[in-house]
Amino acid sequence: MTTTVRRTELSEFLRAHRAAVSPADAGLPAGPRRRTPGLRREEVAVLAGVGVSWYQWLEQGRDITVSGQVLDAVARVLRLTDPERRHLYVLAGLNPPLPTEPAEQTLGADITRLLDGWLPNPAHVVDRYWNFVAANASARALFGWEHTIAGNCLVDFFTDALYRARYRHWERVAPTVLAHYRHEMTLHGPDDGYTAVLADLAERSTEFAELWSRQEVQPPNPTVKTLLHPRVGELVVEGRMLHLPDRPDVALVLHTPRNAESAARIAELTHSVPQPA
Repeated sequence: MTTTVRRTELSEFLRAHRAAVSPADAGLPAGPRRRTPGLRREEVAVLAGVGVSWYQWLEQGRDITVSGQVLDAVARVLRLTDPERRHLYVLAGLNPPLPTEPAEQTLGADITRLLDGWLPNPAHVVDRYWNFVAANASARALFGWEHTIAGNCLVDFFTDALYRARYRHWERVAPTVLAHYRHEMTLHGPDDGYTAVLADLAERSTEFAELWSRQEVQPPNPTVKTLLHPRVGELVVEGRMLHLPDRPDVALVLHTPRNAESAARIAELTHSVPQPA
């Protein structure tokens, strides 16, 4: 997007959203002679605490200096949603803020249906720190979550003997796993949750400390894994982490068999899992 196009879209975006906010929405009297649909420019400026001329220049798409604090004030007056506020940042030439975490942290029925719909293949859900959230029957059987309570998937990857035994080439996979985790930290922004996970691992695993010091970063692209299961043997699968736009607090991890033998063995494993009464 060129600068000229961006400023034109900024002007159109602000005008459209200003027109969509009624005086009553903003706590203002409508007045008998109001011709402008929605709010007037000077009303937006006053309510946002900015100069009238400055807001007029902003809406005209002029080359002026803007700050996130002022854009947030304008977004509040125009009653922008979180995605709209982030779009306003982009049009104004600023890096958008991180998405706001949803107030509802429990999994909805739609995500549960996604997990079950992926059967007989494994699928599970983790939060932004890779704490285990939920899994379908296939994933529970594959990773040994049938009889244990899963914790943090990164911590278990390095410290849980059963979890490590599932990987034929654990040493090859480990650096990629950590590069993915560092990318997730960059995506969400470091905070105390990531600090706690990393501090826990640094105390419990010298292998983690050595690999983490490499400072490698890699997006979670599809990764081919060779997994071993004591009942059905070797499984070659492709793992994929999917971020859900409306739920930035969780990610869906899907595994797809790469050959017919693996598909048959995963189906056998899944069918052997006792179904809830």
